[in-house]
Amino acid sequence: MSAKESRVNFVVAGLLLGLLIASMDNTIVATAMGTIVGEMGGMDKFVWVTSAYMVATMAGMPIFGKLSDMYGRKRFYIFGLIVFLFGSILCGTANSIVELSIYRAIQGIGGGALMPIAFTIIFDLFPPEKRGKMTGLFGAVFGTSSVFGPLLGAYITEYISWHWIFYINVPIGILSFWLIAFNYRESLEHRKQSIDWWGAITLVGAVVSLMFALELGGNQYAWDSVQILGLFAAFIVLFIVFIMVEKKAAEPIISFAMFKRRLFAASNSVSLMYGAAFIIATVYLPIFIQGVFGGTASNSGLILMPMMLGSVVGSQIGGMLTTRTSFRNIMLISAVFFIPGIYLLGTISPDIPRWLLTIYMILTGFGVGFSFSVLGMAVIHGFDMRQRGSASSTGSFFRSLGMTLGITIFGILQRNMFENEMSAAFAGQESMAGLIHDPRAILAPEARAAIPEPVLDTITGILATSIASTFMWALVPAGLALLFILMMGKDRVQVSRPAANPRPDGGMA
Repeated sequence: MSAKESRVNFVVAGLLLGLLIASMDNTIVATAMGTIVGEMGGMDKFVWVTSAYMVATMAGMPIFGKLSDMYGRKRFYIFGLIVFLFGSILCGTANSIVELSIYRAIQGIGGGALMPIAFTIIFDLFPPEKRGKMTGLFGAVFGTSSVFGPLLGAYITEYISWHWIFYINVPIGILSFWLIAFNYRESLEHRKQSIDWWGAITLVGAVVSLMFALELGGNQYAWDSVQILGLFAAFIVLFIVFIMVEKKAAEPIISFAMFKRRLFAASNSVSLMYGAAFIIATVYLPIFIQGVFGGTASNSGLILMPMMLGSVVGSQIGGMLTTRTSFRNIMLISAVFFIPGIYLLGTISPDIPRWLLTIYMILTGFGVGFSFSVLGMAVIHGFDMRQRGSASSTGSFFRSLGMTLGITIFGILQRNMFENEMSAAFAGQESMAGLIHDPRAILAPEARAAIPEPVLDTITGILATSIASTFMWALVPAGLALLFILMMGKDRVQVSRPAANPRPDGGMA
């Protein structure tokens, strides 16, 4: 193996490690969330621990993608890695859900650089015939992290402390830093451009305003209150300003010209819908296991393994198929498994057998796994090196936007369904008032042991129903994803054929 090939292998290893900790962060936190809420409280705010990371990641993606096109990938990948590790250390010191959410936002800013730039570097390093295999490998990291994350998170939470689910990022991140810093030599010439700061500010402001309006509406404030109406108004105004700014910007943060390409527009739309639907499974299945089955954090981690193993297999198969058929055909295979999987998860109940739940999760994970590798290639397909960073970051942005809106909107639906059913079931029982709005007792094994069995059965039944109904609502974005898949066209990876060797007689071999 040549020195150059060794360096490339070290770079790939470094990128995989960085992608691992960035993508593992949500799954490792989801498994420990029941324990964290049981210790800190704040059941009504726990979704912000996930949402804060997603919003910050989403905000950073288009900015870092553009910066990497302008000044090179390496420096901004390393910068994102340092910020991510700093945020991880802060998360380990958090003493409340609010503090943890703020520190997760800092983590998310770093994560916004790691994910899109990693995929862009792969496209810069490898020719088309090798990209399918490499993006399949990178896509499999999402699934692997989702397998390893819950298991590692469960073990650390039970036997050490949940604080260490964040500290574990530090040694992995340092190794990734060393591999990239000393082995990656990029050939991209730097070109000074203007940063569309107004576009970034207005876009993030619009998304944050919408999320706060949806989260606080009907909870802290009435839907027709000045605060909520003001937030919705801010979203509309900022979004309109964003569109106007982007049309005039010399180097827009999200280029509308890119959306003129059918494959790019359709692939981003699929990413948006898949992100919104799949995030529900990663967040609410651990809550279902702990709250309904009475399991511990370890049980939650183990029960997610089939779904995540399925996603690893799906990602690898999807990556390998990109040189054999169109992106659309591969994603149709994905939808055949993903949509029925989401539907079946919408039928779960307290008495569902574990083996049956496992089958449902395998279907869902296998289906979504294709999107991890295929959509990452589809959004970059056809763009030159100067546009790949922006194209990749836009694709990652839309997936994160879908996940952010999904966890916010579906989180509101689940919470309202749970609270309404609890209020109806325990009307007039003042002793149950605290549990209705902060049901952390059913997540902690010690506390639930003190609840009378008939009462506990009622509560777990209500929790199971609210989560199952949330999965049924997730069929809406899953179904819309299928429509966008049909619009992707017939584009596929074109592999260049090697030139034929000349024969001694002047002909071609």
